[in-house]
Amino acid sequence: MSYEVSKVEKGKDVSFTRPKAEFYEAVGGAEGMKALMYDFYDIIYESDIAHFFPQDEDEFEKVKEKNTKFFIQMCGGPKVYENETKGMPLDEYMVRLHDDFSIYEKSRYEWLGCMEEALRKVDMEQRIKDDFWEYLESFSKLTVNSFSDGSVYYAEYNPGQ
Repeated sequence: MSYEVSKVEKGKDVSFTRPKAEFYEAVGGAEGMKALMYDFYDIIYESDIAHFFPQDEDEFEKVKEKNTKFFIQMCGGPKVYENETKGMPLDEYMVRLHDDFSIYEKSRYEWLGCMEEALRKVDMEQRIKDDFWEYLESFSKLTVNSFSDGSVYYAEYNPGQ
C-alpha cells in the first residue's frame, strides 16, 4: 500500500484530526512508540533532511526522546510532553516549533517518506495505520513555511477546523 500525499496550498486552512488512541495501544504503548520513532529518526538520519537535525549523536538522541514523548501524548498516551509546550496547546506548539526552520514541500515529502518506511515495519491493522497517516499527512502541511517562488508563509493554527 502506498500512502497519498497532497500538496500544500499556501494560506489555505488545514484541517486535521489527532490519531485515535487505538494507534498508541496497537503500536505497543510507550515502548512500541519509542521503537517506531527511533526507527523513524534513524531513517531520517540517512535522508536528505538529516541537516535539520543535530549531527552530534547525543544531541540527536535527545531529539528522539523528546519527539517520542510528543507522539506518545499526541496519540492518546500519558501527558509526557506537557512541560515542553510552554503553556501552548500541543498542536500549536509543534507548528510554531517548526517556524525556526525553512521547510519546503520537498522536505515535507522526505519526512513523510521516512515515516512511511518506518510505519510499514509496524505490525497492526491497516485502518489504524491509515488513521495515523491521515493525521501526519494533514498536520505536516502546517510546518511548511518556505515556497519555491521565494515566499515565506507561517501557517495559522486554527483549532477545530
